[in-house]
Amino acid sequence: MLKHRRALTWLLALACIAGAVIALFDIQTPLRPFLISLFLLVVPGAAVVGLLRDRDPLAALSVGAAASLVLNVLLAQAMLQFNAWSPRAGVATVAVLGGFMYVLRVLYRGKNMQTEQGARAR
Repeated sequence: MLKHRRALTWLLALACIAGAVIALFDIQTPLRPFLISLFLLVVPGAAVVGLLRDRDPLAALSVGAAASLVLNVLLAQAMLQFNAWSPRAGVATVAVLGGFMYVLRVLYRGKNMQTEQGARAR
């Protein structure tokens, strides 16, 4: 079961990376709409779910899906408001924000691991 979950995670990650590359380099393919939409919906949600790792899985998934939609809508609204509509910039912004949330997650886990090790030593 764990192998299947890990394989599915890697497949989803590769599909998201492919969606970002397709959007940034303007590659024309029949899978373009699906892969770019997948990237825009999965990356912010996965980043938020990663920050909520100690919560109920269904609640974390719901919050991640809502955060993904909110981030995409706010980004689109801001781009329209400032008359700066650019699909490439939108994909790049989502990638940067997802990467930033991933760094927060790694730092948060590192802090917790140091706290747990300090408590065990006492």
